[in-house]
Amino acid sequence: MNIDAFCQYLLERLQAAADADRAEQMTAYMRNQFTFLGVKAPIRKNIVREMLKEFGRPAVEDWEHLAKFCFAANTPRELQYMLGDILIPVKKKLPETMLPLIETLILTTSWWDTVDWLAPHLAAAIMRDKEQLTREYTERWINADNIWLQRSAIIFQLHAKEKTNEKLLFDYILSRADSKEFFVQKGAGWALRQYSKTAPRTVGEFIDQHVLPPLTVREGLKILNKNDG
Repeated sequence: MNIDAFCQYLLERLQAAADADRAEQMTAYMRNQFTFLGVKAPIRKNIVREMLKEFGRPAVEDWEHLAKFCFAANTPRELQYMLGDILIPVKKKLPETMLPLIETLILTTSWWDTVDWLAPHLAAAIMRDKEQLTREYTERWINADNIWLQRSAIIFQLHAKEKTNEKLLFDYILSRADSKEFFVQKGAGWALRQYSKTAPRTVGEFIDQHVLPPLTVREGLKILNKNDG
């Protein structure tokens, strides 16, 4: 099956599973910003599994086409989630040439539900062990006016564990410590909370020694406070 047929069939299978009542609930939950078909995550993931089993995963050279199709204007939000379902399991194979596109996707109908896997899964996988490339993109993101790029720069190391560039993480959080944006503040807290699993003492000291938004502190300390208790 060629990539155009794969994309179209993926959409058709998604549409066949539509649930109008659930779509209304999902749309309301996301503040009426996006169009949903009302397909629950387990059903969506099962559709993807069946498609991949039947037709195989699209070739690497077709991933950019697939991504553009899933994020095209007026597509249901679940189709964008499907891109993650297909690519996250093979993210280590993502070519560097896709990074500009992923940056574009972060800026396309932006909200936490897509940004929070595009940055720490797809973008991070491409930038892994590429210091110059990482700085080129994440420094531009943290200095951008767009809050979703700022959040992406802060959370892209969520899954890095002991390979976290600690200085970069802390520098980016401090550079946006005066932000009034909820998603920037919470993203910083999330990043600190995740890193506290790897370096609890360092994270605790960082929070103690700097003035950070209360939301960031509260989120960042969740695991540390639980462990203390």
